[in-house]
Amino acid sequence: MGLPNPIREYTESVPQYESSDNNSLQYTTEVGGNTSKATYQEASGAPVEVNSPLGYSVGWVTVIFLNLSKMIGTGVFSTRAYNSSLDCLKIYLHPIASAVVKGAGSVGLTLIYWVIGYLMASSCLSVYMEFASAFPSRSGSEVVYLEQSYPRPKYFFPTVFAMQTVLFSFSSSNAVVLAQYLFKLGDSEFTPWKLKGVAVACYTVAVLVLAFHTRWSLRLANAIGLVKLLTLIFIAMTGLVVLGGHTSVKDPKANFRNAFEGTGAATAYGATNALTKVWFSFAGYENAFNVVNEVRNPVKTLKWSAPLSLGLTAVLYVLANIAYFSAASKEEILDSKVVAAGVFFEKVFGTGSAASALNFLICMSAFGNLLAVLIGQSRMLRECGRLVTNQCVYSESVCSNALFGYRQGVLPFTSFWTLTRPFGTPLGPYFVKWSFTVLMILAPPAGDAFNFVVDLGVYATSIFGLVLTIGLVVTRIRRAHLSLPAPDYKAWHITVAFAILSNLYMVVMPWYPPSTGANGGDVSFWYATYCAVAVGIVGLCGVYYYVWIKLLPRIQGFKWEQTVLKLDNGALAHRLVRVPKKTEGCDNVTQEVK
Repeated sequence: MGLPNPIREYTESVPQYESSDNNSLQYTTEVGGNTSKATYQEASGAPVEVNSPLGYSVGWVTVIFLNLSKMIGTGVFSTRAYNSSLDCLKIYLHPIASAVVKGAGSVGLTLIYWVIGYLMASSCLSVYMEFASAFPSRSGSEVVYLEQSYPRPKYFFPTVFAMQTVLFSFSSSNAVVLAQYLFKLGDSEFTPWKLKGVAVACYTVAVLVLAFHTRWSLRLANAIGLVKLLTLIFIAMTGLVVLGGHTSVKDPKANFRNAFEGTGAATAYGATNALTKVWFSFAGYENAFNVVNEVRNPVKTLKWSAPLSLGLTAVLYVLANIAYFSAASKEEILDSKVVAAGVFFEKVFGTGSAASALNFLICMSAFGNLLAVLIGQSRMLRECGRLVTNQCVYSESVCSNALFGYRQGVLPFTSFWTLTRPFGTPLGPYFVKWSFTVLMILAPPAGDAFNFVVDLGVYATSIFGLVLTIGLVVTRIRRAHLSLPAPDYKAWHITVAFAILSNLYMVVMPWYPPSTGANGGDVSFWYATYCAVAVGIVGLCGVYYYVWIKLLPRIQGFKWEQTVLKLDNGALAHRLVRVPKKTEGCDNVTQEVK
């Protein structure tokens, strides 16, 4: 007598799942409409949508620019806070260029850090590629991969990650950066509330641009991505011309003669902080994995286009830094009150129209970054809404002598998250992103509170990044044990190990104290407060899961049973139904909502 086959194949348009009281894993075979191979997934995960309600408008060009536009924001252009009117509002631009130089201590080590950052991002990209190959008809990236890596305890990661994703679904810092550059472009002074008002307006425009049509919004995002790509290419090529001695810049090779001078003066905190800034610059290499189910033949497309976008960005980052160092000294870059690209333009082209053109291009880059983040995270939020929603649905159509109840759950109101009416776009997730972003722009006071909230969201993401990379190893072992088909793409073992170490570094490093003391971080209080709070929030999400999924059913005498919810636009979601224990064994049904 052998073990039961863990794979259960369904031929119906909507899979029917059986409930089980034990922790045995049950797998389904489902095929999406994006011409990919079958998806073998654990049955507690959200069902595959055979026909994507968002369409199939994502091609290889969009994959490249979704990743590139999220990676290239304003950081590579920036040096330090722009303080024309910011003494009263200490909201900083991403000080990538000079922060890396300051932390590394030398030009040579700075360039090496950019290469290391590329290797870290590349290793993590391979993890996403293997996950996408295993689940080629599921959008949402981390949501799906965590759900399938850790299916037990049942619904734990869908619960915790969904709450974390919604709580930190804001892009306030990017909107504020765009507002700052718009004021600089207009050569205008601003008050804190003027800046906040323009930031809200910028983000509102970004949401409206995406809300009415998926295909045209993707085309606009691609066009803006092309502008920022050409901007960096222009800076890189101009830098090579400067380095060749064909401009008025005197001694362009000065920074490269003793390239590692100053390395010894770098502190451990400064060096780790510099590498963190570099890693932050590559955040976005995974953005296209949020739209996998909108890509025709996704594995074949992503296998070359995703690495191309990352490699292209890395080359341009290195060349842009070489350009900055060829036109200005290290001290000028560190001490300048304008962005690094601004120093470069002034040295090469002089002041005036060149500076205005640069500000316009940076504004375009910032706006493109808002669009790319919105597109990716809206799909992630939508997938969270498809995972688990709890509804008390005691009706005679489900079980005899039962009563209608109420809705409440991790992400209630399934239709809000999953429906794409009337424009074929995820309006619910867009609205959530807009609401939380506007709140985070207007509510936190200037300075410490703003920086703290931003750091909090980044660190929570780092925690799940580490759990995700470890999850690939867990998934490999489980699928091999169950004799499931191997994915078309498999990352090298050494690459996965390096990805785990990279993410572990990002989780551990922020706890390392700065050389200036416990209050020497980017806030005036204890430097690692945001780390402790992030861990606490994840822990509270775990407590919530235990109370809602485990303790409450035990106290009130019911059990959760899983059904499939089919919405009228073809969207599918899972619903947890409260079933009294006396009705155990009644069959789950597919419920159509119109």
